[in-house]
Amino acid sequence: MTATAHLLSAADIEAATRIAEPDFDLLDALVRTDDPDDQAHTLARVVLAAFDNYYAVSRRIPALAKAAFEARDWSATVRLSKIRLGLYTACIDQLVPLLKAGLPELANDEQVWARAEAELLAAIAGRYEADFAFAFWQSLRRKLVSDEWRPVSYDTGPAARPPASVAAVLKTIAATLPIRPEVIRDALDAAGFTGPWRDLDGDAALAAAAIEAALEPLGPRAGESAKIEIAQSGFFRNRGACLIGRIRLRDRGDMPPRNIPLLIALLNEDDGLVVDAVLCDSDELQFAFSSTLANYHATNPRYHELARLLHELMPKRPLGTQYSCIGFHHLGKVAVMNEILTEHRKSKQKLATAPGFKGTVAIAFTMPSSAYVLKIIRDHPTDDYKFDYFDGLDAVLRKYNLVHEIDRAGSMLDNIIYSNVKLARTMFAPDLLDELLESGIDTVTLERDALVFRHLIVQIKLTPLPLYLTTAAGADARAAVINLGDCIKNNAAADIFNKDLDGRNYGVSRIRKVYLFDYDAVEPLTDVKVRSTAIAPVPEFEDGVVFRPEEMLEGLRIDDPGLRRAFRDAHPELMQPDYWEAMQRALREGRVPKVMNYPASRRLRR
Repeated sequence: MTATAHLLSAADIEAATRIAEPDFDLLDALVRTDDPDDQAHTLARVVLAAFDNYYAVSRRIPALAKAAFEARDWSATVRLSKIRLGLYTACIDQLVPLLKAGLPELANDEQVWARAEAELLAAIAGRYEADFAFAFWQSLRRKLVSDEWRPVSYDTGPAARPPASVAAVLKTIAATLPIRPEVIRDALDAAGFTGPWRDLDGDAALAAAAIEAALEPLGPRAGESAKIEIAQSGFFRNRGACLIGRIRLRDRGDMPPRNIPLLIALLNEDDGLVVDAVLCDSDELQFAFSSTLANYHATNPRYHELARLLHELMPKRPLGTQYSCIGFHHLGKVAVMNEILTEHRKSKQKLATAPGFKGTVAIAFTMPSSAYVLKIIRDHPTDDYKFDYFDGLDAVLRKYNLVHEIDRAGSMLDNIIYSNVKLARTMFAPDLLDELLESGIDTVTLERDALVFRHLIVQIKLTPLPLYLTTAAGADARAAVINLGDCIKNNAAADIFNKDLDGRNYGVSRIRKVYLFDYDAVEPLTDVKVRSTAIAPVPEFEDGVVFRPEEMLEGLRIDDPGLRRAFRDAHPELMQPDYWEAMQRALREGRVPKVMNYPASRRLRR
């Protein structure tokens, strides 16, 4: 460990991420004036000061994450992720009660809000983060007046920016094919690491060879010129880091120019930094850059350009989710809702019940061509609900929020949760409309020509596992059940146990990865009582969540005997209590288990 890489104490992190108190002089001036123009001007200044405080703190966190990676301080990386997730809400929640107490009449004064918004927009005009500041303003207003959620577009509207050019975040390195190790060494400088490398020259040679192998199917190109464009940013998460970019190949007459995605995955082992893997396939990049994992901390502050670069490299994932995976959830929320509304406007498709089995706790719905599934939680579960007791709608929503706030370990879908969302009645198929109003009395109301949702959960669309297994080719089905075991293991590493080990709660993505997507039955693994029927008789009734690993295959709904055998052969430890008890011990001791978030075949062979 170098002198510059030191462990981050809790006090270090708390000091660097502390939210400053609101400007009480401004608040006092706001309360004392009766003049609407003064109120509007001062309100805009109060909110902008709060946003500036939030934004400054949030931008410190990526640098702290880089320092934690260089110091191999894995507990600090987990702590920083949690802080960043809660920071936006904490800043707003700090201000709302003060405004409510000082100016209770503010909630209903539309004229003051309109004037204050005009003041705010004038103050942020030309700022890079103007759209983010305006989203913050809207969030605060909604908290104060219980207003409906409205998407503030990142590319249209009063705080719009010109289209982002990814060139602003790229470092271009000229190269000749085949890519030489010294070119890779140049690319590795993009993140500005200060720690020692275990074997930089050897890793650069191995990475260059991996890139050459990935380019080989494109045909011989020796001697041709090319470019590597690498983002001038490190991306940090948990125990790992990565660099991203692309390899640009020239037009070769018979073939158009090609852009090959590039991800270089890095670890920091006891003896130094290591290039662990090289990925040159868009689908494989999705494994690593996924909203099913903890968010990356990107050290480059140009979030629009980074999100668009990720979208260009992984076009199967919508732009909105690219914002979320680098920690800009509130911009991601805006982007996702705009995509859903734009898709409906263009396709004229209706929202209808999602394919697969009808949920006992959630109602899921989608448009046929949409990349998203929307869902609400029922007021009461259906008659075929498996468990004796239902904790209630709010308890289920807390579980969805919990999953949003933890490291999802690459195997749980992130949730975008909206409050007070209004959608036009014409967007819904009649049967779905009736079910929503009948089963969501406490959640969904009909106001004139629109449905208003107290809560609305949005996730990436998956194919439910049992449905996938009935339609997939043999090799794809086998890969899916093996990936199901990996999913369950990754959930365990995140201290998540799905007590409803039913295949209907899991889905398969377009790249055949399996994810858990229903969370009403999730519990902390460390609270689960693992029991073995082979060692001693298990009481028929026992308080708490009891899990018998030997019985887990029965509920997974893998009906094909060959697929059940494939699952057992690939993951025999999942049916043994020892595996689960060892994972519980590791979690209780505060260890951060490793999670593989890219194919093992892409790891460099040493």
